Amino acid sequence: MREITESDLADVARGAAVLGTGGGGDPYIGRLLAAAAVRAHGPVPLVAPAEVPDDALVLTVAMMGAPTVMVEKLPSVDEIATAARTLARYLGRELTHIACAEAGGVNSLIPVAAAAQLGLPLLDADGMGRAFPEIQMVLPTLYGVRATPMAIADDKGNKGVLDTVDNHWAERLARSATIDMGCSAMIASFAMTGGQAREALVPGTLSLCAELGALAASARDDHTDPVDALVRRLGGRRLFTGKVVDVRRRTASGFARGDARLSGMDGDAGAEMVLRFQNEHLVAERDGVVQVSVPDLICVLDRESGEAVTTERLRFGQRVAVIAAPADPRWHTPEGLALAGPRYFGYDHDPVRVSA
Repeated sequence: MREITESDLADVARGAAVLGTGGGGDPYIGRLLAAAAVRAHGPVPLVAPAEVPDDALVLTVAMMGAPTVMVEKLPSVDEIATAARTLARYLGRELTHIACAEAGGVNSLIPVAAAAQLGLPLLDADGMGRAFPEIQMVLPTLYGVRATPMAIADDKGNKGVLDTVDNHWAERLARSATIDMGCSAMIASFAMTGGQAREALVPGTLSLCAELGALAASARDDHTDPVDALVRRLGGRRLFTGKVVDVRRRTASGFARGDARLSGMDGDAGAEMVLRFQNEHLVAERDGVVQVSVPDLICVLDRESGEAVTTERLRFGQRVAVIAAPADPRWHTPEGLALAGPRYFGYDHDPVRVSA
């Protein structure tokens, strides 16, 4: 895939929602925003990190905030590129490439809209290989890339630039601003050279999203199990099949926090699974025993269609399959675990890996 056209967006959105591990924002909303931008400005060139010149200026563009809020407070197409333009002006440099901060539902598609509006190529890569809830939780942090200067913009026309002492302070201050902006805002951050982008990003993310989306659709058309097809492609495993019997969810400190309880079906009848999330699924417990935790991926899929179910759309009665897949190995280094392991999120246990 050398460019992203409007016809590609359904597959990209479907696959991005899987990699988003329940977070990253509603993929349907992201698809609508990207489609409007592509219709207005044309297809978006997609380039591999290896093709990016050393002197390029690459910015990540994303929505920051609680996914639950975005279901009712929709961003406009016009505001998406504002943060990128604001940061480029502040840096006094010409912006050359857009990148995804994460592989998440809306946050894999907002960069498509930004690239289309700005007439720039989009990197076939992202900063995580999945979605995480906080700004500093990207692989560029491990390589010393600063989140700031960062531009932030809202739907009212407010915009500003943060310049913080480190990436944790970028999260803290940007989160406060986002809450004041209505719990969702657009950000542009992690200005990188081409060399830094090649080193720090996860390559091939958007191509993988498109492949996963097409794979699920093809399995349904062939009357085979789309969940099994996705598990095989991701090198993961199916953790649980069950019915959602309870969801406790609240928006707090700019995040969607809570847990969901599932009652087992089919081969898992009689068992119970609890999923704990902060925007994204962080821990999966079966009958009180942790099966998988961050940084590995925990994804909830519709049992029949293989469509990802985001944390803000979990509802009583849904029949779902819970699958897990391995994260980029850099997340399992001591530095990666300090940044996004279970203990960072307040869980008193070491990470439990998919392969364990």
